[in-house]
Amino acid sequence: MVKKRQKGEGSTPEIREVPFSAPAGRPAGVEVMTLAELRERADACRLSTPHRPGFHHLLALDSGRLVHCVDFHEHLLQPGDLLWSRPGQVQHFGDLTGAEGRLVLFESGFLDASTAAAARIEDWYGPPVRHPEGRAARQVDQAMRQLHQEFGALGGLPLEVHLEVLRHLLAVLVLRAAYPAGPAGDGTGGCEAGETYLRFRDAVERDFTRSRRVADYARALGYAPRTLSRATEATAGIGAKEFIDRRVVLEAKRLLAHCDLSAARIADRLGFDDATNFSKFFQRQTGSAPIAFRTAVRGGAQRAGGGPAAPRLRDGGPVGAR
Repeated sequence: MVKKRQKGEGSTPEIREVPFSAPAGRPAGVEVMTLAELRERADACRLSTPHRPGFHHLLALDSGRLVHCVDFHEHLLQPGDLLWSRPGQVQHFGDLTGAEGRLVLFESGFLDASTAAAARIEDWYGPPVRHPEGRAARQVDQAMRQLHQEFGALGGLPLEVHLEVLRHLLAVLVLRAAYPAGPAGDGTGGCEAGETYLRFRDAVERDFTRSRRVADYARALGYAPRTLSRATEATAGIGAKEFIDRRVVLEAKRLLAHCDLSAARIADRLGFDDATNFSKFFQRQTGSAPIAFRTAVRGGAQRAGGGPAAPRLRDGGPVGAR
């Protein structure tokens, strides 16, 4: 086990954490709005600054174009595209002018457990942008519009019933969004391998600052290390050790790009014994020293309107996913 993370002290800037906050008089756990309403209600400067929401964003673009950055990938959304960013991912909006569509914000716990598992809502390896077509696109659009209509119909039903209707309609939407092209190529890698991978993925998300050893996770989960590696390879396309290392690198990149913490403080935050070991690890994984990465990724911050420079993609997964 590596050194247990210690919380930093002092006033060093952090990535802004954004908790879910339900509007007054609205049910907790979910909110639906148009992008026009978002422009009216939100501070554009805060939206364009990197932040880490503690809830899901599911955005359907109806017209115009929109650039949205999720964990160092800039995604160009066009009409018909779906953006799904998950809790804990660092993101920022581009210029919302002229973009029209709908945005659903929801907490993970709002959905029932079976829906959450079927849609793999906590899988940060899932693609942030999806491109449903034909019948699938129409089904997603119908589900989004019905959820939006029901959200605005507060008062037509008792609150607890209204809440259940919203929960069921959101379940339809996220399941449609999770499988925009049908059952083929869903990446589960088989039921047994998929379940093993999900348990391992959740354990890594919880403990990657405390251990980078596959053997530690295997012991905690009751598997052989080889079993974890086979399941992760089948589902995510990489071995268990690489999966852990990529998660650590992603968090390091987030902190380097969006905070002013020193390399030593980041090393401590991620469970390394000292800054030297962290720097060697980061250099080996990325080909760049930590501070050199920070300098490079912040080079276009002013041109990008407050966010770090990032490659612009029409499609793609989270950094390090492939």
